[in-house]
Amino acid sequence: MTLTELKYIVALAQECHFGKAAERCFVSQPTLSVGVKKLEDELGVAIFERSKSAVRVTPLGSKVVEQAQKVLEESSAIKTIANEGKDQLSSPLRIGTIFTIGPYLLPHMVPQLHSIAPDMPLFVEENFTHVLRQRLRLGELDAIIIALPFTEADVVTKALYDESFSVLMPGNHPWTERQNIPVNDLADADLLLLGEGHCFRDQILEACPALTNKDERSHKKTTIEATSLETMRHMVASGMGVTVLPQSAMGSTNHYAENLLTTRPFTAPSPGRTVALAWRASFPRLKAIDALEQAVRQCPIKINGMR
Repeated sequence: MTLTELKYIVALAQECHFGKAAERCFVSQPTLSVGVKKLEDELGVAIFERSKSAVRVTPLGSKVVEQAQKVLEESSAIKTIANEGKDQLSSPLRIGTIFTIGPYLLPHMVPQLHSIAPDMPLFVEENFTHVLRQRLRLGELDAIIIALPFTEADVVTKALYDESFSVLMPGNHPWTERQNIPVNDLADADLLLLGEGHCFRDQILEACPALTNKDERSHKKTTIEATSLETMRHMVASGMGVTVLPQSAMGSTNHYAENLLTTRPFTAPSPGRTVALAWRASFPRLKAIDALEQAVRQCPIKINGMR
C-alpha cells in the first residue's frame, strides 16, 4: 500500500471517472487503473463498483476512501510541520470564500495580505459554503471565509466583522419615500433573490419567514432568482424589482447613472450577518492564519465593525 495508491482511490471516488481521476493525478488512465486494482487486491475488497457507464464507490469502499483521505492529509502535514521552524509565511496559503463575500473583500484583502506576507503565494477560490466545508475538511483548502453559523468537527472559527443588510431599489421606487423598510414588506415586493445553495439567500428567508410561504404570496408578487449579487444589482437598475445586499456590497454603484439606484436600511432590528474565518484545528501554520486575519481587519470595507 502506497500513498500514491491512496491518492488514486481518493481522486477516483471524487471524480467517479477513471479518465478525469487520472488527469487530476497527472498520470495515464492505465496507470491509475492498475494502481487502484493493486490496492483492491492487497486489501481483498472491492473499493469500486465498475460498469461501462459509471464508477461507484462500494459501501465498504467509502470507509476505505475516507480513511485514505485522512492518511493523505496527515502525510501532507508532515512536510508542513517539518517547515514549521522555518518561515510559515513562505509556503502557499489556500483560502476559500463564499460568493457573496469574495468580490467585495478580496480586492482589499489580497493587497493587504501581500503587504504583510510578501513571500507567501496565495491561492483563492470562491464557492458555496457546503463545497468550501468539504474542501477544508479534505485538506484541499487551508482556511475559508464564510458567514456564521458554521460548525464542523475539528474546525476552529473566529468572527471577523458584522455587517447589516439593506434594501436596494430603483431610484423611482415608491419605497424611496420611506426612511426605512420593515423586513416583512419584502413579501409584497418584486424581490430578487439568489438561487438555492447560497447561504445569503437562506439568511434573508430566515429574516422574513413570509417569503417562504409561497401560497400566501403566489397571488401577489413573483420572486426572481439570480446567480450573483451583481446580477441582482443590474436587474434592479433595469427596474425589475428590489433586492437585499450586505453592507459591504452597497458601495458598488459608481458605474450607474445618478439616481438610477437608491438604498434604504431596514427598520431596526436590521437583519445582518457575521463574517468569520475557519480553519482546521490541526493546521500547523498559525502565523499564516494570523496574517490572513490581520489582512481582513485592515480592509477599508464598509461594515458595522470588526470584532
